Amino acid sequence: MQILRTLLDKVEPLFHKGGKLEKAYPLYEAADTFLFTPGHKTASGPHVRDGIDLKRTMIMVVLALIPATLFGMWNVGYQYQRATTGWGLEPGAADHLAALIYGAWKFLPIYIVTIAVGGTLEAIFATVRKHEINEGFLVTSLLFPLTLPPDIPLWQVAVGIAFGVVIGKEVFGGTGMNILNPALTARIFLYFAYPADISGDKVWVSGSYALAQTPWVDGATGATPLGYFATEGANYAGMEQGLNITWFDAFMGWIPGSIGETSTLACLIGAAVLIFSGIGSWRIMLGCLFGMLGLTLLLNAFAPSDAHYMAVSPAWHLVIGSFAFGTVFMATDPVSAAQTDLGRWIYGFLIGALTVLVRVLNPAYPAGIMLAIVFMNVFAPLIDYYVTKANIRRREVRLGLQ
Repeated sequence: MQILRTLLDKVEPLFHKGGKLEKAYPLYEAADTFLFTPGHKTASGPHVRDGIDLKRTMIMVVLALIPATLFGMWNVGYQYQRATTGWGLEPGAADHLAALIYGAWKFLPIYIVTIAVGGTLEAIFATVRKHEINEGFLVTSLLFPLTLPPDIPLWQVAVGIAFGVVIGKEVFGGTGMNILNPALTARIFLYFAYPADISGDKVWVSGSYALAQTPWVDGATGATPLGYFATEGANYAGMEQGLNITWFDAFMGWIPGSIGETSTLACLIGAAVLIFSGIGSWRIMLGCLFGMLGLTLLLNAFAPSDAHYMAVSPAWHLVIGSFAFGTVFMATDPVSAAQTDLGRWIYGFLIGALTVLVRVLNPAYPAGIMLAIVFMNVFAPLIDYYVTKANIRRREVRLGLQ
């Protein structure tokens, strides 16, 4: 490492003002600070509350995403094995190494395209604006692929991440200035622009439903639990007959779906990492849970029959449709979420409630958590504004100024 440090120090003058590679300074700075801890220090320290920098924050989020990423790759391979053996293969009987390798073969090209296109755009904007390349893209570049089905065309991946980076972040000024979550912005763009390829109720499963009859079919599509609930309501027996899953299967993530969103357990592990490291807001997470629980119970009370979507229980809403993934990793984005403590409770509660509202009352958009988070991203500053105004008014009353 000392050799690398010496080499970077030797070429550093070339990238400073007046050097031959002055315009490429953001690229040098990004590599330097990624490999080594920055040597900058604050001039005065009374305002410093935490020694962690942006890079360490983003890397902690990436670490929290590792369980969902590894499980997602395995599940892609497992669903392939199920499809090619008649759907009767139990998770314990799967060839785990082969499943992981197959899933990596599907996931890595999506991830590489995301890094290449999104990273290039980040570098271009940093160079033009003459500022550092922010580490926020480390998280965006991993979150975005995990929200996609494994058979998505790579050109759509490129278009989606370009839209997310440029429209979702850079037009606002870059990391820290964006009001929308860039990864979600990219996902929603694809959701509306190419619904046939990324629709929430028809997600690709590799292999053939009946290999014996159609041995050369490359892929097959089947309804996800969200799709079944939209047509069967709380008729669990009918749904389980169609998908052959139980609530525990959905909780573990042994179901068809986007790459990293199926396992609630993996998301809970990531939530623990974010909460105990102080990176993710537990208030937002609990707020989402309470919002989902409250509106679901209200709809359950007015459900016309068990065959209606309104009759689906909170337990099922928790484990289907990427609710856990969105709650843990998307809603808690420290830039686009509410900043005040009370605001985070309100923000999270409304996300949870809106998720169920979109799913149940408008099943054409079954992945309600995405739309709910982006919608509340827009209102987060307004929530903080009124929470702050209420706090100021309360203090003025206490001090007799009103």
